Amino acid sequence: MIYLSPQAKERIEKLRTEDGLSPVAFIRVAVTSGGCSGLSYQMDFDQSMQPDDQIFEDKGEKIVTNPRSLLYLYGSTLDFSEGLNGKGFHFINPNAARTCSCGESFSL
Repeated sequence: MIYLSPQAKERIEKLRTEDGLSPVAFIRVAVTSGGCSGLSYQMDFDQSMQPDDQIFEDKGEKIVTNPRSLLYLYGSTLDFSEGLNGKGFHFINPNAARTCSCGESFSL
């Protein structure tokens, strides 16, 4: 399972409205090689499902990922903050052994 914080849910709804996206657009998350810690997070809106997609729903939002990324993201929470330490989406990932200071990459 991949979860959404209330702040992330609120920001996703705002972005969907601002960008004029279809209500069927879902959140696609993935993990790719790269970043200062070795693995990086990716997140975007999507409307096209892939045959091997893993689908979760939390707080009324669909969250979709591929099986490889799910190995890294299982149990994670997508959060959003506007604080002094940075603004934007970030993952609270219980699987990460180390994260970089920007929060955009991690390692196991």
